[in-house]
Amino acid sequence: MDFQLTDEQRQIAEMVSDFVDEEIVPVAEEIDKEDEFPHDLVDELAELGLMGMPFPEEYGGAGLDYHAYPAALEEISRGSGGLGTIVAAHISLAGNMVYAFGDETQKEEYLTPLAEGTDIGAFALSEASAGSDVPSMVTTAEKDGDGYLINGEKLWISNGSVADTVTVFAKTDPDAGNKGISSFIVRPDEDDGFIVEGTEDKLGDKGCPTAELRFDDLWVPEDRLLGEEGDGFVQALKTLNGGRITIAARSVGIAQAALDEAVSYANEREQFGQSIGEFQAIQHKLADMDTKTRAARLLMHSAADKKIRGENFIKEAAQAKLYASEVSREVANEGIQIHGGYGYTKDFPAERFYRDAKLNEIYEGTSEVLRNTIAAQLLN
Repeated sequence: MDFQLTDEQRQIAEMVSDFVDEEIVPVAEEIDKEDEFPHDLVDELAELGLMGMPFPEEYGGAGLDYHAYPAALEEISRGSGGLGTIVAAHISLAGNMVYAFGDETQKEEYLTPLAEGTDIGAFALSEASAGSDVPSMVTTAEKDGDGYLINGEKLWISNGSVADTVTVFAKTDPDAGNKGISSFIVRPDEDDGFIVEGTEDKLGDKGCPTAELRFDDLWVPEDRLLGEEGDGFVQALKTLNGGRITIAARSVGIAQAALDEAVSYANEREQFGQSIGEFQAIQHKLADMDTKTRAARLLMHSAADKKIRGENFIKEAAQAKLYASEVSREVANEGIQIHGGYGYTKDFPAERFYRDAKLNEIYEGTSEVLRNTIAAQLLN
């Protein structure tokens, strides 16, 4: 067992870390305040090859494995939780749908610009009545000549209002349950009937637009169908399973940011004639925060290792996402406590870390659903 990144993996993580410290951290507060999609930063990430990290070079990607990719995403999320979501949704959801289930023509035409970062991707699965209960979706795709007419609405779609390529799930056979769901490549700028109803005003995750989408007789040709009719539900589960590793990475990044800020503050803040870091109560908090963050990181890489080996990693991905997401919120909470009253103000980033951390327990599988997944794997 090797618990260290290779030299190449470490160099990539260090390169991204330097970029985060120089370019993202200084503007993270502004991103949070303005809540605007950071086009310039995304363009810079694309120039560094970070918008297509795990995809093969033949499709414009960087060819990184699932240790280097989460390690890099952890660093990006350490700088900005919203930017971490932008990259994760773009790569792990939208990009991976095309990579895993697209044919060669689809990969060349749609995956390449995603991997190169010239296009932004989104993954449109959730609906108002179909969050964790995916088969309850009501969006339909009816056969129409040599294509499909898509009608319905999607909710909570990260990058949805800025995306160039959206993978959309719809029922091609409403009477077939989860076997009647299919997935399609939709191009918002090209396809009439793609409507952005609005974006959510969220607690955190600022900078990443979370959109409500509507499809009004949106026609797509047959060659935009991913895989075969009825494959969509299984495709979604497989994609989300891999995506949980990257949400664990986002969680670890936010936890690390909260820990780093708490350590810095504990060394600087003085009370009763000494730094608060000299008090045992603060030391114990920091020790627990560091231990939990390290454990979450190891769970993340453990799941990644099984994915790389081609083994079943459903339980490990669920455990990594579950534990890391709860740890990120716990560590961020303790970070606020160490800051005292200042932690409850926007003068310090501690409160932002808490707001960004909470989302990890909700999207791409709530903590409750993940516990069901873990138990099902144990009992099977």
